Amino acid sequence: MDMFALVAAFGGGAFGALLGALPAFIMTGCFALAGALISAAGGADIGVAFLAFGSFMGPHIAFGGGVAAAAYAGKKGSLKAGNDIVTALNGLGQADVIIVGGIFGVLGYIICALLMKTPLGPMTDAVAMTVAASGCIARLTFGKTGLLGKYTGKGPRVWITGGSGFSYNVMLGAVVGIAVSFVAAQMKSAGVSDVALGSFPVICFGFSAITLIFAQTGFAVPTTHHITLPSALGALTGIAAWGPAGAALGVVIGILASLLGDFAGNAFNSHNDSHIDPPAITIFTLTIVVSIIRMMIVK
Repeated sequence: MDMFALVAAFGGGAFGALLGALPAFIMTGCFALAGALISAAGGADIGVAFLAFGSFMGPHIAFGGGVAAAAYAGKKGSLKAGNDIVTALNGLGQADVIIVGGIFGVLGYIICALLMKTPLGPMTDAVAMTVAASGCIARLTFGKTGLLGKYTGKGPRVWITGGSGFSYNVMLGAVVGIAVSFVAAQMKSAGVSDVALGSFPVICFGFSAITLIFAQTGFAVPTTHHITLPSALGALTGIAAWGPAGAALGVVIGILASLLGDFAGNAFNSHNDSHIDPPAITIFTLTIVVSIIRMMIVK
């Protein structure tokens, strides 16, 4: 465990609280996209390892710190809703709120470091798993609704979206998966280096994260980073096993990602008073699925 990174994680978590969880995550996307493109071109891996997923803007640190700080501010009545991940908590002018963000930044660093030392570490996205775990801890610490929310009894509790909502999620996962997967196939057919192909999932993730700037400003754009990242990983796995046509595996993973993200949102973010991140749950779950598929089909 790097003590410098551990200390920096306090600053990263506090900074995430100052910016607000979603704005901090958008900045993560900026670093991820720029850093992955530089790495794909043969440059030094600074933007991804040290900034986008390090102690500065790593989602498990900055986003997690912002989520926890909002939950704490909601509990003490300083913020209207503890599940508000849009508001910059700097505007509250309360040092204790920002300190909570810093504490959860350190917690996120420790959880992720420990996960990486377990057998599960190489099979999953430890950062995403940490984001999900940190959100659960924040809710149990500062919230009153429990992990699955406190049902109010008004209307049926929705777990799996039905009707046109279900069809829409299938469509969303399919179209995003098609775009991502067959760009990967095109890159492979064009003879792009394995290093560049390896950066492709992070490039997709960074792009999707940046698009959330439109959600931050009030537009109804979809959240897609939980689709693009697993879909790209699935496409590369299929390509490694069956050639460019194997990219179709990424489309299947994309559809599953969209549906799982919707289920996680309904399960954890209904009737609640803090944020548990559905995309993070989706990413770490499907990363495990893709890892298992890779072990089965790639020789």
